[in-house]
Amino acid sequence: MVNTITAIMPIEVLLVEDNPGDVQLTRIALEDSKISIHLNVVEDGVEAMAFLRKQGKYAKLPHPDIVLLDFNLPKKDGPEVLAEIKGDENLKRIPVVVLTTSQAEEDILKAYNLFANCYITKPVDFDQFVEIVQSIENFWFAIVKLPPE
Repeated sequence: MVNTITAIMPIEVLLVEDNPGDVQLTRIALEDSKISIHLNVVEDGVEAMAFLRKQGKYAKLPHPDIVLLDFNLPKKDGPEVLAEIKGDENLKRIPVVVLTTSQAEEDILKAYNLFANCYITKPVDFDQFVEIVQSIENFWFAIVKLPPE
């Protein structure tokens, strides 16, 4: 059951992803959502931090309710972005879901040591990718109570 606030206001999602194919797959997976979701996309870690801090062209955009973060990013990598988010008093409560191709134990440990809320390895299969994104949607947007801004 969707609460009345969610029914009125869309869930704001920030996808930090440099692979256009993965961005498109994420969009496709969220299209059939029963929940109103607004997907914002940035392609690198520098843009992610500008978005989160509402700098420049991002000044008037809404604060994200959740961040889907790739670990392999240009300019500023995922671990650096995660460390900045969780080290910033104004951002640290935003749930960060690491969604990346790496299955390396050191990356998984690094993510959790930097206080990622969860770590998910992207499957290469289209149907499995869509299923993963829909699982994220079901858990984080329908079950979990997200923190207020």
